[in-house]
Amino acid sequence: MPRIRGASIEEHHEMVWADLAEATRQLLLERDYESITMGHIATRAGLARNTLYNYARDKRALVLALTHRASRPMVERVAAVAARSADPAAERMREIIEAVLETSTDQSMQPMFRPGSGPLVDELPKGPDSPFHAVVVEIENVVRDGIARGEFRDVGDVPLTVELLSGAMRAGAERISRDPAAFTATVRTAREIVLAALVHPSAQDA
Repeated sequence: MPRIRGASIEEHHEMVWADLAEATRQLLLERDYESITMGHIATRAGLARNTLYNYARDKRALVLALTHRASRPMVERVAAVAARSADPAAERMREIIEAVLETSTDQSMQPMFRPGSGPLVDELPKGPDSPFHAVVVEIENVVRDGIARGEFRDVGDVPLTVELLSGAMRAGAERISRDPAAFTATVRTAREIVLAALVHPSAQDA
């Protein structure tokens, strides 16, 4: 029976997941995503390959699981901010923008925002199975709330608007990943772009 690290099975699994996340991050800094195999990840994490298959059946499933785990704090933070229905929608959107961009400073998430990360991003499912689906839903709800209150202009197709604005957010995340010192300036500019697209002219001076 394999030796258990930590004080419990749960702690052992958490430690293994942390090792897998770090092993995958290191490998992505060294080589293209397509060239990485489960054997590479197992070796870098110090696991037997058969043990790795207990955590994920293939590389795509492993990337999805790691992304779900790494994005969990952001998802929880965004949900908490979005739920503050007594606060103005614009104020909540400002906080959400910072929370989302702050994720790109997390080492375990940085490979998602590096140049050439397209094949890695393409491995993630779209729609409800996406690790970021809950964040998109919360942002759409804040936009709808802002429209209902007259804070935001009626953009018509809310999902499309959020999808288009997410392109600006991804560009900001990539910038921060390349240059962490640009975080504050990037958050400020992202807020300006997103709110300029959403805020109703009559509410801009509020």
